[in-house]
Amino acid sequence: MGEVQTVQEWQEGMAEEILSLIHSELYLELRFMDVALSALSWQPEESIETFGTDGEKMYYSVDRLLQVYPRNPRFLNRLYLHSVLHCIFSHLWLCGSRERHQWDLACDIMVEYTIDHLDKDCTRRAVSWIRKDIYERLEQQETGISAAVIYRFIQDINAEERSILQQEFYTDTHKYWPTEEKMAASSQMPQKQWEQIARQTQMQMEKRGADQADGQAFLEQELRAGRSKRSYRDFLRKFAVLREEMHLNPEEYDLNYYSYGLRLYGNMPLIEPVETREVRKIRDFVVVIDTSYSTSGKLVKAFLRETFGILMESHQFFAGSRIHIVQCDDQVQSDQIVTNERDLETLLQGFTIIGGGGTDFRPAFAYVNQLVQEGQLSNLKGMLYFTDGKGIYPGKRPDYETAFLFIGDYDETAVPPWAMRLRIEPEELLEQ
Repeated sequence: MGEVQTVQEWQEGMAEEILSLIHSELYLELRFMDVALSALSWQPEESIETFGTDGEKMYYSVDRLLQVYPRNPRFLNRLYLHSVLHCIFSHLWLCGSRERHQWDLACDIMVEYTIDHLDKDCTRRAVSWIRKDIYERLEQQETGISAAVIYRFIQDINAEERSILQQEFYTDTHKYWPTEEKMAASSQMPQKQWEQIARQTQMQMEKRGADQADGQAFLEQELRAGRSKRSYRDFLRKFAVLREEMHLNPEEYDLNYYSYGLRLYGNMPLIEPVETREVRKIRDFVVVIDTSYSTSGKLVKAFLRETFGILMESHQFFAGSRIHIVQCDDQVQSDQIVTNERDLETLLQGFTIIGGGGTDFRPAFAYVNQLVQEGQLSNLKGMLYFTDGKGIYPGKRPDYETAFLFIGDYDETAVPPWAMRLRIEPEELLEQ
């Protein structure tokens, strides 16, 4: 006769069976999320009444799970998906200097908006008037919908309405989300893993093409556009090039053979030291600043500080690199060249925005093309274009790599297919 199972062991086993059922139901309707739905391990935690995650584990209450499942299994499906979407959108790691309670609310609204618009049978619920009203108000804005956009929105409403929204949209606990201190002291592996999962999910959705429902199309758009400033370091490295640099490393050859050759043959060592190495560093490239009204002022200066901070921290400059800082609205207004750290400091201290007209990207491309033809940019790697995205794009692909760095949401369909793109939230620049 086998061992007698205790009540607690039976309850824990039933809870895991329920979680397996939740996972299966979500997978059947959201097959493109198979990796994301399986990424979190399950951890019982009786101190909570809902679900919660730290990006590695899904915490749950066994007692609460057994109580809720017979009455409302769809709620548990939504709850599970809710926590997974927080991870996919990197909400756990992007609070920064924002007010935490308002950021929590913004993230919950963003995730619930996504689930409601996915409109799947396994997670469907009646949309309350409060939700319908806030969704319509958000959709009326021209900035699109994201956690950062919602955060700015709820800052402009009164405390009483925020309290109502918190009651309406509260779903999972955020007590396990890492603080800035914990993030600084620990590995960023969970965040990097979820960034990879988000990319995999996006690719799976793209394979579905025109078969997607409206809600899934919104999710795909958010995944595509939702790269944050925390991905900017990796993004900037895409402009790195492989080149030889003078470097002497005594560990790359045996000093004994080297000295023996000098003694035996005079001035002829047996093994020459390797005096060059291949490194990935920034060569010459152009940073264009859209100086129309929507991207002027503090945001531009914050972007320049962040960009050059990344370059200097990672020693990405070659000796003799030339970086053109071009200001352009509907015409090229100025071009300042940076060759070293001293130039950077001078530029940042006396930087002045020039322009303020409409946005036309074509003059900047024409200007850079002219510099290339004249030989002033004979070693051009690429162009970074900092903009709100509301302008006229060039019709022809340039001979160099181009990346548009967008402030907030932008019209994905208007961007040429040959252009790299990254969305950067204003708060994530200004907090630096």
